[in-house]
Amino acid sequence: MRFFIELSYNGKDFYGWQIQKKVNTIEEKLEYCLSKILRNPINLIGASRTDKGVHAKQMFAHFDYYDKNNIDFNTLKNRVNIFLPNSIKILNIFPVKKNVHARFDAIKRIYQYHITCKKNPFNQNLSWYCFYSLNIKKMNIASKKLLDYKDFSAFCKKIQKNKNNNCKIYRAFWYRKKESIYFTIEANRFLRSMVRSIIGTIIDVGRNKISIDDFVKIIESKNFRLCSPLVPPYGLFLSKIIYPKDIFL
Repeated sequence: MRFFIELSYNGKDFYGWQIQKKVNTIEEKLEYCLSKILRNPINLIGASRTDKGVHAKQMFAHFDYYDKNNIDFNTLKNRVNIFLPNSIKILNIFPVKKNVHARFDAIKRIYQYHITCKKNPFNQNLSWYCFYSLNIKKMNIASKKLLDYKDFSAFCKKIQKNKNNNCKIYRAFWYRKKESIYFTIEANRFLRSMVRSIIGTIIDVGRNKISIDDFVKIIESKNFRLCSPLVPPYGLFLSKIIYPKDIFL
C-alpha cells in the first residue's frame, strides 16, 4: 500500500533532499528512521529535490509498505519524530490511492524567499541579509514578465539535452513588510536552481544594474551564463505543494 509523508525541515545542516554519498541529506535520515522502525527497507520518493541549505515548510514524499493492519499512523509519526534530528519534523503520515506519485502527481509548488534589510545574527540561517537599496515596483514588473514565457532554460543551472525545460508560472511577486522583503513564486514545476537564479537576476533589476528589457532578453536567450549569480540558499523555503483532491483515500 502507498503512503504519503508530510514533513518540514530546516535545511541548514543538510546537502539537500536527495541521498548522496558521505553527506547528510533529509531523504537519507528519514529513510533510515522509517526502515528501522518498520523493520523493512523503505524507499522514499520526494515531491521535490531541494538544494543544499534550502528549507521546507511543507514537503511530501511517498513510500510503499504492505503490513497496513500493524500501522497506527499517529504512533508511527511520533516514533519517527523522536529519532529524527530536531531540524526535521514529520507532520502527517496517511494512505493514498494506488500508484499516486509524490513528485509527478503534484500540480503546483510554491516557493518563498526571505530577505532581511537589517542585519540580524539570530536570523542568519533563515533569511538573506541584502544591503542593497531595492526598487520593489520594478522587481514586480519584471516578475510579471515571467508569466509570459514557458521555457526557462536561462535559469536552469544544468541543461540536459532533450529534457523539457518548460514550466507554467502562475504567479510571482514581491512585497515588503517592515524590515523584510518576501518573494513568492508558484508554478507547476521548477528546474534545477531556477528559483534562486530568477531571484538573483530580479535583484539586479531592483538594484538598477540591469533593465526590465535586459531581464526579458535573458529569458529569451535561454542561456544560463547571462543570468545573475544565484542568491544564497538559506533564504529559500519550499512553502507549499498542491495535489488533486482525488488522490486521497
